[in-house]
Amino acid sequence: MKKIIIGLLALVTLGLAGCGGSDEPTDSSKSAKKDSTPFTGEYIVNADYVKKNLDDIILVDARGEEEAGKGTVKGATAIGWQQLASVEEGASGDEKWGLVLEPAELGKRLGEKGIAKDKEVVLFASAQKGWGDDGRIAWELLAAGYKDVKIVDGGFAALKKAGLKTDVESTKLDPVDVKIDSIDQKHIIRTDELKKDYDDYKIVDVREDKEYKGDVLYGEAKGGHLPDAIHIRFTDLFNKDGMLKSNKELTKLFEDAGLAKEDKIVTYCTAGIRSAYMELVMDMCGFKQVKNYDGSYYRWAKVEDVEK
Repeated sequence: MKKIIIGLLALVTLGLAGCGGSDEPTDSSKSAKKDSTPFTGEYIVNADYVKKNLDDIILVDARGEEEAGKGTVKGATAIGWQQLASVEEGASGDEKWGLVLEPAELGKRLGEKGIAKDKEVVLFASAQKGWGDDGRIAWELLAAGYKDVKIVDGGFAALKKAGLKTDVESTKLDPVDVKIDSIDQKHIIRTDELKKDYDDYKIVDVREDKEYKGDVLYGEAKGGHLPDAIHIRFTDLFNKDGMLKSNKELTKLFEDAGLAKEDKIVTYCTAGIRSAYMELVMDMCGFKQVKNYDGSYYRWAKVEDVEK
């Protein structure tokens, strides 16, 4: 019971705190002229696309039901990443806490929410002001065999700006049958594998500055970062208006940090949420050998050494 309470407290802390990212621009963004070219990629759509195709897609508010209750897009169904991860038992940092659910259970939960595999699923969250929840769920759906999954560039704010109607109640979809045979591990890595092959990867920490430097903000076992981790903040992906920076700008950001497209890369954050979003963006920029560590810093800090 004590472990369950600790785990739930960690979830509450994460939800209340938001991503906590720094708004301070990187050195490169201070000196570089803003590129107004929209980001493009196979997992990204803009708000106008949603407006035109609203009747043909499953629109998902990835911020979860509580946030959706404060205002969401009319017709959107709400799902939090926690509903698709193993968080009900144990505490953050435990071996299986926060990981992708087993195929049968994941299929059951997605089916109950009406997220059919033969429909286009479009997710939105809070862009740079949030946790990248839409990226985490999209990353998980793709691993579960969903073929048509998108994220809205600019998130909820962009959808409101585009004139989509809003509501304080999310839509409840009819349940469907969802069969998931297996979880594709191509873009997933776990602690044992990472520890064994650590030197084969470049490790990217996407958390905010305070986390990287050692502050304990969300109940982590200890502060710091994984050994030799490169620091690229989740919030560095976005312009001030919440839209993703251009592909050219982001590719430069990654390459200036010491990453090459042929590198084997692991992204992590606190609980594998922001880092899932980062994995998808890097993939769309041509970095094809990227894995998201869904156990992330919660797990590593509990069982392995860190640096400050």
